Amino acid sequence: MTGLPRFPATAAQGSVLDALAETGAAIVEGLIPRDLCDAIKAEFRPHLDREGLESAGDFNGYRTLRIGAVLAKSRAVLPLLTHPLVLAMADRFLLPHCLNYRFGSLTGIEILPGEGRQRLHRDQNCYSHRVPGIEFEVVALWAFDDFTAENGATHVVPGSQGWPLDRLPAADEPTLQAVMPAGSALLYLGTTYHGGGANRSERPRMALVNTYSLGWLRQEENMALSVPRALAETLPKPIRDLMGYRPHGLVGWYPGALG
Repeated sequence: MTGLPRFPATAAQGSVLDALAETGAAIVEGLIPRDLCDAIKAEFRPHLDREGLESAGDFNGYRTLRIGAVLAKSRAVLPLLTHPLVLAMADRFLLPHCLNYRFGSLTGIEILPGEGRQRLHRDQNCYSHRVPGIEFEVVALWAFDDFTAENGATHVVPGSQGWPLDRLPAADEPTLQAVMPAGSALLYLGTTYHGGGANRSERPRMALVNTYSLGWLRQEENMALSVPRALAETLPKPIRDLMGYRPHGLVGWYPGALG
């Protein structure tokens, strides 16, 4: 394989999702306009500058800025989170194993010049228990800048979603980089090995990573504490549902939830 599967925004959803199932990742170009990318970047900017290094470390990097509680910081991201293609991905890979799904986490990420390459990992390994054959998470990585081989485009191990759950990538594991223009998204499965690239350029690259997880799992990010209730009540109902305000059957019930 010379590159990750790549589609235009007009591609049939089924074609994209079939490629995702086969390869573990797929790029869809031009899903959102660049002016929306710029609006999100402007909302992220003060938060990244103020708190972006709070989670710095060997895994996250020391020249990578990260923010959580994204729904308390940006309104411009809302169309991305309920994009029809992204929800179709969650429907296909998660709904066979749950009544409904929700956000696992929302993370703004900016890789600065001089950052090294991130260790390859599976996003759903945040969970200590795993079930063979069941995806716990699916992921959309939204590019707000052009992703290039030089500025840290994400590395992906194609086919790794089909590996045994205990298999680790080799130190020299072959990867493909998700080179894509701003406004594109890299879709991948929670079992797909991937990692941020080294930024050898002179400019940062910014993205949003949002995961969707099975509704009966505890969320990676505690949305009830990340986003104040008063603010959550101002968000559209589909967003609140994905935050976890919709119970999974009787799991996660609270007064008024089923009314």
